[in-house]
Amino acid sequence: MTNEAIKEFITATIPSASFDETGEWLNIQIESSQLLTIAKALREGATHMDYLFCLTCVDWKTHLTMVYHLSSTQYRNSIVVKANLDRNQPSIQTLSFIWRTAEFHEREVFEMFGVQFENHPDLRKLILEDEFKGFPLRKDFEDPINMIKL
Repeated sequence: MTNEAIKEFITATIPSASFDETGEWLNIQIESSQLLTIAKALREGATHMDYLFCLTCVDWKTHLTMVYHLSSTQYRNSIVVKANLDRNQPSIQTLSFIWRTAEFHEREVFEMFGVQFENHPDLRKLILEDEFKGFPLRKDFEDPINMIKL
């Protein structure tokens, strides 16, 4: 499936989506409220994006961006879906019931960035102690014990 075909499919599903083709993969920017709609369409539709191989977050100091890397094992192509979140109360729907691999990645983003994944089946910390305060991968995180400041 070509990038043009993917763009047509996505535009038919979410007309407000924007695209960036300057990198290795097609990047699709959507509103966070549109994530479930596009995720279901990409998984079940003509694109056959059946593999979520990376899910992460980026802190831009003014907002957070969720980044989802998806591949189609049938067509052998990959895309990136991005959605901006409010930095003060970051929240987005879980994709763990669409791609099972999201469950683990979302727990890591929850722990390191503080993003709340609505309807996640088991949203809890993976690495840090339960008593740990703060989100270590945010740019405003300060750790006086280890003297880390980003």
